[in-house]
Amino acid sequence: MGFAAKVAGPRSMSRMHSEATDRPIGIFDSGVGGLTVLREVARALPHQSIIYLGDSARLPYGTKSADTVSRYAVQAAEHLIGRGIQMLVIACNTATAAALPLLRERFSIPILGVIEPGAEAAVRATRSGLIGVIATEGTIRSRAYTQAIQALSSSVRVTEVACPLFVALAEEGWANTHVAREVAEVYLEPLIDAGIDTLVLGCTHYPLLRHTIQDVVGPAITIVDSAETTAAAVSTRFKKEGMHGAVGKPEHHFLVTDAAERFERIAAEFLEQPVLSLELVDLSDGSASAAKDSVRKQ
Repeated sequence: MGFAAKVAGPRSMSRMHSEATDRPIGIFDSGVGGLTVLREVARALPHQSIIYLGDSARLPYGTKSADTVSRYAVQAAEHLIGRGIQMLVIACNTATAAALPLLRERFSIPILGVIEPGAEAAVRATRSGLIGVIATEGTIRSRAYTQAIQALSSSVRVTEVACPLFVALAEEGWANTHVAREVAEVYLEPLIDAGIDTLVLGCTHYPLLRHTIQDVVGPAITIVDSAETTAAAVSTRFKKEGMHGAVGKPEHHFLVTDAAERFERIAAEFLEQPVLSLELVDLSDGSASAAKDSVRKQ
């Protein structure tokens, strides 16, 4: 599965996708965490082109207000829709919690978030009715997972814990170190004490720490990966809507709003292969015409 693509300018790319049947799926996140969703979507729909947007200039979203995150999400959505996407995936739990209803109201294309699929999978998985959720401060503050889970099953008890340091550990490549394990032991202790049997990874960075988290909580606790559940939901919706994949080889384009070299390095770790081309864009006016000069990597 290849993630490298020739960089097209914003106008030529938009024209290319509007004229072709293989209009891309758009995926956006506050940075690199959503690449776990991209990886799973690409596996579920191997013939589908994807445009990924990481708003690295304004991360993290998890510590910002819901109003600010909603504004950022609208700008990201407008930019990707300007490039001719046929479906939008919000690969950020914080943005899903803050902005999913707003985006669905404003835009006509199918829009999926990461919370509903994770909640559904957790309710299916639990045996005791005791579910844990770990996420960013913003997602925990919104109680979006508790609300989504209890809307499906009112008898389920949900314990949520914010784990902000997990994001930094994932982005620095420290997911499988003793430092990560020590941090995980502190964060996860209240969940273990609560007797949960199912744990939702409520941030798309957290799948990178999955092995460390599983080691700490033990094999008896089922882990729900929001990236995997979201990809399954995207695949189901894609087929239900009768959408079309690429006629030839799919193209995956990567957009960032800042720190392109850092994105390239971390993305290579997330995707387990190099990203050979990036495009630096500006979301200040929310349009595809706001793209800056490309950052090319050979």
